[in-house]
Amino acid sequence: MKTRMVDGIEVQRGSGNVFADLGLPDADKLKIKTGLVIEIRKAMRALALTQQDAAKRMGITQPKVSDMVRGDFTNLSERKLMDCLTRLGYDIEIKVRPAQAEIGQLVFAAA
Repeated sequence: MKTRMVDGIEVQRGSGNVFADLGLPDADKLKIKTGLVIEIRKAMRALALTQQDAAKRMGITQPKVSDMVRGDFTNLSERKLMDCLTRLGYDIEIKVRPAQAEIGQLVFAAA
């Protein structure tokens, strides 16, 4: 990471993944899950859904929706989060291509 001084404070440029910068395990998966949850929250707002209505559409309990919107989505898999988005009327496209490096990476991109 690149380091520079700003007003006498050492600043490091992040990697683009705060979870990796914090040294958390499964940082790529956490970044993807976070992106999915952000899109679910946007969809809920766009559709003007209550947590109860969203829970019914997504096929999960209202307490899980509550946890999700508060940032606790450890009890939901990436697959389940994708299922929630499709149940809210969103398409998900998974694109696979050769990596530019020896080891590929997981990337989340929302339209």
